[in-house]
Amino acid sequence: MTTASTATVRTEIHGKVPEGMPELAAAKVSSQLRFAAEPVLLARVTLTVAADPAVARPAVAQATVDMNGRIVRAQAAEPTMREAIYQMAARLKVRLDRAARNWAAVRGTVPTGEPGEWRHRSAPAYRPPYFPRPGEERQVVFRASYAAGPETPQQAVAELDLLDYDFHLFVERSTGQDSVIYRTTTGYGLAMTDPKPGMLADLPGSITLGDLPAPRVAFPDATERLEAMGQPFIFFVDPRSGRGRLIYHRYDGHYGLIVPPDEHD
Repeated sequence: MTTASTATVRTEIHGKVPEGMPELAAAKVSSQLRFAAEPVLLARVTLTVAADPAVARPAVAQATVDMNGRIVRAQAAEPTMREAIYQMAARLKVRLDRAARNWAAVRGTVPTGEPGEWRHRSAPAYRPPYFPRPGEERQVVFRASYAAGPETPQQAVAELDLLDYDFHLFVERSTGQDSVIYRTTTGYGLAMTDPKPGMLADLPGSITLGDLPAPRVAFPDATERLEAMGQPFIFFVDPRSGRGRLIYHRYDGHYGLIVPPDEHD
């Protein structure tokens, strides 16, 4: 890995990134920072090229912007690094512009239907299918991406959109339960470790609460469920700790495992 700096944007390079792409990525991100609603403390671009030639979209460009302690993220995977950079920059603009127009509301509720208000359904992110890597070659990559503190489901939706995730784990504020918010075709879904009817009476109509508790299974069983059910992720409760975890397919065919920040194995 090499590290370079252009203006306020730091670039990190993994793999065989073509010459000139770090400078292009830094310039594209720098041009979008004018849409930031608050002072930018750090802007970082990570460019990754998968070494496996069988991966259909090996070029991944990711931008992370720290706006006065609040994180906005955008990512794109494409066949070439140039395409990935342009797609990433376009998504970053949308997120920065949205945060600038509705920053206060986005921290406390879901976006309102004001004229011109952006919704993830009106500009869907491209989600490439994961590479069908043979099971014996798969590795587990940990990612501690629980929210920093307890959140309402509305706040979790805001984090999901700003961070450009398909799913986001958090501790639900009123119940203290480990929970996951995720995108659906009609809005958002909410899964909790032990949901009860009527426990979230103020849940907006755009969020649908699942009625089934998360299964209490060990990691190998969760992996088997992921493969057997064909779902993008499995939310489960670790029997040893009693905490919620989530396993999913990464774009490169490996497994991603999200655990609470204090429970890295």
